[in-house]
Amino acid sequence: MSAGGTGVTAYDFQGPRHIAIIMDGNGRWAARRGLPPSSGHKAGVERIRDLIEACKERRVEVLTLFAFSSENWQRPPKEVELLMSLFHSYLRKEARRMQEQGIRLRIIGRRDRFSPRLQRAIAEAEEITRDGTSGTLVIAADYGGQWDIAQAARQLADEVAAGKRNPESIDEAALAERVQLADLPPVDLLIRSSGEQRISNFILWQAAYSEFYFTDTLWPDFGEAELDAALTAYRQRDRRYGGRGDQGLEARA
Repeated sequence: MSAGGTGVTAYDFQGPRHIAIIMDGNGRWAARRGLPPSSGHKAGVERIRDLIEACKERRVEVLTLFAFSSENWQRPPKEVELLMSLFHSYLRKEARRMQEQGIRLRIIGRRDRFSPRLQRAIAEAEEITRDGTSGTLVIAADYGGQWDIAQAARQLADEVAAGKRNPESIDEAALAERVQLADLPPVDLLIRSSGEQRISNFILWQAAYSEFYFTDTLWPDFGEAELDAALTAYRQRDRRYGGRGDQGLEARA
């Protein structure tokens, strides 16, 4: 990852500034090897470290990972407990490493349903890495895209109720300023591993003009080759944002 924030950097603008990934397939990866789901989740966590370095080398500014959705609480209690333990362990182990790499860590999503111990670990990891200037790692935990939009709308409603805003002033820009990731570059590329082709309530607002890339590779096997395949596909896309290229309809004749 390269310089964080919204500043302009000197690199090939054909590449994405912001990549988001739905890390899927840990359970299937473990099952195919006759291992318990915990082994898949642990292997998936290890993959993150390699991916951060790969994105940094490819000058990606922001990497956002969908780690735990608001719907994942419905999983078996033992699996949820394992995921929370892995999350806590990751934060404790990796914060100093990210600080040394110049990576800023940010956690998005609800925090009130996490244990006080995990909430402290989140706050400490963000504090330790807050001065990072070489890139930003965003982890979405207890996050849902619908929740994100609803909480942004609630903020605007509160401002109207307090007399600070007229209802007529609420538009797309006002909402965009209040959703998560508002201060970061737009999500250019959204990747999902494991062959599923849906975004599962992830960054619904932010992915409005993202390019989607789906791969059959299970998350613990997602390495540099898979990342480069996604980047190659991205560079071949024609991003028109609802408009039309210079050649218009004639190019399709």
